[in-house]
Amino acid sequence: QVQLVESGGGLVQPGGSLRLSCAPSGSIFRIYDMAWYRQVPGKQRELVAITTSGGMTNYTDSVKGRFTISRDNAKNTVYLQMNRLKPEDTAVYYCNADLFDMATRARGNYWGQGTQVTVSS
Repeated sequence: QVQLVESGGGLVQPGGSLRLSCAPSGSIFRIYDMAWYRQVPGKQRELVAITTSGGMTNYTDSVKGRFTISRDNAKNTVYLQMNRLKPEDTAVYYCNADLFDMATRARGNYWGQGTQVTVSS
């Protein structure tokens, strides 16, 4: 069973930076879209950034110019570089991937367990 393993969250002061990483465990044939979402208590999970297998990227307006999503296809890893962080960026960040699992021989959508990002002085 594929699992997405995230790392890199933590506490940072406003204006600081963090980098999140996410990679699947298990046997992967191919990864299609990879994305980062975030959620705060009482609100719906929102898409932060997405990268396609073709290299296209898209961002929610509130993070444009501050966050950068990238992927290392050789390592099956997606990153989210977060700069100039603001208190309103505080949330649990979730990795999401659309991939083909060799174990089940099926394409599916998978979520990471979430990593907390707190921006506070």
